[in-house]
Amino acid sequence: MSRGTTSTRRWRSAVAALAVTATALAGLTTASMTTATAAADPGPITDPAPEEIQSTLGLVLQEYAQFPKTEPIPAPIDRRLMRHARINGLGELPDGSGRTYVPDLNGPLYFVEDGEPRVYLDVAAEFAPEFFSGRGMGSGFGFATFHPDFEDNGTFYTVHTERPGNAGPPSDPTTYPPQVPTFLHSVVTEWVADDPASDTFSGTSREVLRLGFAGQVHAIQQIDFNPTARPGSEDYGLLYLAVGDGGRGVGTGIPQDMGTPAGKILRIDPAGTDGPGGTYGIPPSNPFVGTAGALGEIYAVGMRDPHRFSWGQGRRGEPRMFLGHIGEHAIEAVYDVQAGDNFGWGDREGRYVFDPADRCNLYPLPENDADLGFTYPVVAYDHDPPPGWPCTSDSGYAISGGFVYRGRDLPALSGKYLFTDLVEGRVFYAEESRMRRGGPEAQMYELALYDTDGTRKRMPDFTGDERADLRMGRDASGDLYLIAKANGKIWKVVDTVRTPVPQDVPRSLRGNVVSFYDFEHPFQQDGAVEIDRGASRTYLNLINGGEDMRVADGAYPGSNNSIQLGQVDPLAAGNDDWKAGVYDADGVDTLSALSGVDGMTVMGWVRMTGQNPSPNTNTADPDDRYGAVGLAGVLSGDSDGHAVRALLEIIEVDGELRLVALGRRLDGGESQIFAAHEDWRTLLPQDEWVHLAATFDYTTGRMALYRDGERLPGFYAVDGDPWQVDGTGASATTPRGIKIGGSFPQDTQERNPCDCTMDTIELLDRAITPREVAAQYNLMTR
Repeated sequence: MSRGTTSTRRWRSAVAALAVTATALAGLTTASMTTATAAADPGPITDPAPEEIQSTLGLVLQEYAQFPKTEPIPAPIDRRLMRHARINGLGELPDGSGRTYVPDLNGPLYFVEDGEPRVYLDVAAEFAPEFFSGRGMGSGFGFATFHPDFEDNGTFYTVHTERPGNAGPPSDPTTYPPQVPTFLHSVVTEWVADDPASDTFSGTSREVLRLGFAGQVHAIQQIDFNPTARPGSEDYGLLYLAVGDGGRGVGTGIPQDMGTPAGKILRIDPAGTDGPGGTYGIPPSNPFVGTAGALGEIYAVGMRDPHRFSWGQGRRGEPRMFLGHIGEHAIEAVYDVQAGDNFGWGDREGRYVFDPADRCNLYPLPENDADLGFTYPVVAYDHDPPPGWPCTSDSGYAISGGFVYRGRDLPALSGKYLFTDLVEGRVFYAEESRMRRGGPEAQMYELALYDTDGTRKRMPDFTGDERADLRMGRDASGDLYLIAKANGKIWKVVDTVRTPVPQDVPRSLRGNVVSFYDFEHPFQQDGAVEIDRGASRTYLNLINGGEDMRVADGAYPGSNNSIQLGQVDPLAAGNDDWKAGVYDADGVDTLSALSGVDGMTVMGWVRMTGQNPSPNTNTADPDDRYGAVGLAGVLSGDSDGHAVRALLEIIEVDGELRLVALGRRLDGGESQIFAAHEDWRTLLPQDEWVHLAATFDYTTGRMALYRDGERLPGFYAVDGDPWQVDGTGASATTPRGIKIGGSFPQDTQERNPCDCTMDTIELLDRAITPREVAAQYNLMTR
């Protein structure tokens, strides 16, 4: 197919793989929690967290550094690990040099100076062949942190995973009994540099701690020092470790078991010697020191995947530790961490009851929940998966904790806790002052993102991949950075802007948009699926071309992407045409709003990019062409993939191809065609974006066509009353699907392909007025 001058972006699919006191906690068991007194069963929670609000505030991102491509060890089979570079953090060396450090899960520890990354230490090489990064999202060189006195003592710490040859766990003894069967070890190492000012490591190392995990996920995530602690203070030089449940927290009680480090935040003194083996010390102020059956290292308990934590100052200057915690079924959460906290996993997810026997639902808290001593999130959002998505499958949401901004350069961010959804690459904030323990969760807001040219973008536009794998970093000045594994880039937040939140549709139409596809929102688990931003949430399949159909070019200001459609091989009979749609022979349940409607509207942007109509590959005649060019429409309730209820199309009328609105009121009944007088090639010139709309009023039989907001003169092609108009609406059946760029969205055959690009397709549940069509066009083009 021809793509004109349009550049095509290669999108990579990311397929789914899959405060309590010591005394009270010591007596609390999983059994006691699950049998706590509950109110009369009100049933599961259907919407566990409020929606975020789109903020008028935006971040301006400037590219800071591009990192070399690296590869996991061993070669991965999970495409989520096939990233350009698995960079996953940024901090500044505490030596006044201005150098930042960035770990890559595949092994390198980089120092960055003047935007240039240089390898300081290759952790993978140091621990070969035991080093392991090729299975599990967090495996490999997970994190690095530098002792606050690094300038003088040259000491820093890393955490990495080991599974030599992917054949089994190492034979090395672990600090505490490992989970069994053991899959890998997670190892904390202390390094002492001969010259702290050097840009390449030389020196010594020793093992501090080693833990064994049964799964390939949720091992030791972050390790860090409290940057707000001052010399001489109790917390100065103590090392915090965020330890996951090893992927074994459901129904096992592991996160609540005080005799295991899994599912906990630990705090140790790496300079001490009273811990196991004498390789570290246990701070005497830790909350469970001296508690029977509890590890003294434990600082907080009840976690699944404690991903990222940081310290920020509250309004009164008090330090607060915030943790971004990745959930299981539905909840991504931020916790305000204090010594002795219990966040409830695996009996709670967020502030709801999690039942291991029913992993598809969350339930309200029991009446006596306050007696159980759990600490609940200060901010949370839910997964909101696609309709029909398997409840135990990963729907592509995961929080990455962030930072409270207290820098001087960007006052609009002052006092805001910024964090990301690492999969989608969305950036959020909540006001630190509203993040109150024991109170309602703070409202969260989504920030807009802009490049330095002022173009508003989503993170996939920056990364070229629907799965951004986005994390945050912070330097000593408090400046913030966004870190993407997808393309191995880091951007610095250099400015903020205030702009109105873009409105997709006029106010009068907002309650009528059933489906809205702007092709800016690939499903984060599969780039061959487009998210429906309309009320129906009918996810759209990009058929045959998948993610390759996505084009980095938009039809109107504010649009950055569209899709390419068309015939692939005009010389061979086949079924490989690029088109989009959805089909279900029993009716697409999410399109039920279009059952029995009084009217409909189909709107969208089209640009002809090649040969139309296409050669007919269903016949032996090489000169034969299809008699139509399919644009966009909704199938009837009895459709085989071709018959429609409402359609924009180019079709032959009275021996001449014309732009038409083609509608059918009754399933199995006749269709009516409203055809534009003007030549379709004039209406749709090659390589020019045009906005088209077709309206269908089933109660009156009236139809209309519009081009760039203006009504087109035309005529009805079928005499009489093919719709059998009686003042009622269309058949009370659910449409079997949507087709865009050709027929048969179930992909059973090729018919009427469109060699074109399309952008922002809208399906509405009424025939809108000429003024509303114009308003929609003007809203997009102003």
